[in-house]
Amino acid sequence: MALANLQGADFLEVREEVAKLCQSFPDPYWRQLDRAMAYPAEFVRALGEAGYLAALIPEEYGGSGLPLSAAAAILEEVQRAGCNGSACHAQMYIMGALLRHGSDAQKRKYLPRIASGELRLQAFGVTEPTSGTDTGSLRTVAVRKGDKYIVNGQKIWTSRAEYSDLMLLLARTTPREESTRGIDGLSIFILDMNAAREAGSLTIRPIRTMMNHSTTEVFFDNVEVPAENLIGEEGKGFRYILSGMNAERILIAAECIGDAKWFIERTRDYANERRVFGRPIGQNQGVQFPIAKAYAQMRAAELMVHEAARLFEAGEPCGEQANMAKMLAADASWAAAEAAVQTHGGFGFAEEYDIERKFRETRLYQVAPISTNMILSYIAEHVLGLPRSY
Repeated sequence: MALANLQGADFLEVREEVAKLCQSFPDPYWRQLDRAMAYPAEFVRALGEAGYLAALIPEEYGGSGLPLSAAAAILEEVQRAGCNGSACHAQMYIMGALLRHGSDAQKRKYLPRIASGELRLQAFGVTEPTSGTDTGSLRTVAVRKGDKYIVNGQKIWTSRAEYSDLMLLLARTTPREESTRGIDGLSIFILDMNAAREAGSLTIRPIRTMMNHSTTEVFFDNVEVPAENLIGEEGKGFRYILSGMNAERILIAAECIGDAKWFIERTRDYANERRVFGRPIGQNQGVQFPIAKAYAQMRAAELMVHEAARLFEAGEPCGEQANMAKMLAADASWAAAEAAVQTHGGFGFAEEYDIERKFRETRLYQVAPISTNMILSYIAEHVLGLPRSY
């Protein structure tokens, strides 16, 4: 059945098909990868071949042309099955900048090959060691030299760089001192990472973390980027990436909902099966209440995710809803993870139960792609009208 035909109020057929695919990648598969800190190449290939990573690419470019809520359903089910969509979720939303702001020639050149899986665009070069979320202070520069730009600088926390053919790169094209605001004078480019590596001008260094996230730091040493790879107008790059951040937050929030459901379902089953003093531990309210509260938090966050996706698809402002969806969903998944560890007791720390693995994975979303504190600051200033904090 064509993916484009799997539509419905809650994309139930999409969810069912994703769940079936994920059955081929059970817990032992992820456990082994986690031990080796290895990339789930087979899983990513299967998602790509099934068309899920091209869900948001219009049909005219070989994708499925589905709405954001369908992509959210896909990623939610991946996480709910105990898999990990972070290995490839950026393939869904990074191409949005190209789709919305790229030239017709750029779209024809790249989108069909991204949709088919021939090319992977899942590396996003934004964060730097000295700037963090202060994007206006980034130091990676792109200087125009004839028909190309020469890029020098460094990015960090650039996940999936080792497994991506292309990078969406944000670099400064106008010196900071010549810009009215720090976020002015930034531009985005499509960087051919394979060509840069072959030329010896791009270096990628993996960063080992507490979860298997395939993140890296990337060094640019006179990397040549054709001028035709500039997306949109020079100097407007920050505005272009902002337009995709709401989609990113909504999709990450959907992943958190999937994580929360996984934890709750595993914990409920364990509480029903585990017997102590002749009865299931789930009979004790001290065990019941944290699970029940986590479930309530998850359902409330789920509603906010749906509302944010609805507004995004309608073309309406949704910054408030997208940010709150990400924060509330991350909080819900973390609450469910805490309940899971507490309910499982010592077994919650045992590798074979997979609770500790998912516990580490879902903790990331309190921090990335934007921290809870940054979202609270956004709500305080832009929603409630409180003074800007410094």
